[in-house]
Amino acid sequence: MSELPSSVLFACTLNSVRSPMAEALAKRYYGRRAYFDSAGVRAGDLDGFTVSVLDEVGVDIHRHTVKTLDEIDPSEFELIITLSPEAHHAALELTRDAATQVEYWPTPDPSVIEDDRMRRLEAYRQVRDMLGRRMRQRFGASGAVEV
Repeated sequence: MSELPSSVLFACTLNSVRSPMAEALAKRYYGRRAYFDSAGVRAGDLDGFTVSVLDEVGVDIHRHTVKTLDEIDPSEFELIITLSPEAHHAALELTRDAATQVEYWPTPDPSVIEDDRMRRLEAYRQVRDMLGRRMRQRFGASGAVEV
């Protein structure tokens, strides 16, 4: 566990599932103690299952705006946490000449589950809960109501 950086960017492939989920949870846990944002390597649309599993725990991301790494200045962040191999590679390239730290948190993509609705929702819940645990391990308890 280490201290919470002043600014954290969560990066993933499309900024539609894992990275917006991580951003929303971090804001819930740590509020204004740090600046949190998220972006994808490519543009995508916010995933409805992501919205649903965050709604279940009282986190509203209906107004999330999907962004790409091309729209972000990586040097503005103290830490970039990548959640997919593609995002990790892109973040390392973007931060070659920056003091930004990059960490890779391998996170499964629940959108690849093609079972029935309940099994898909369970896969999304598992990712949500895994990201929450990982944040608490990395940054400590938040003091906020935790999922």
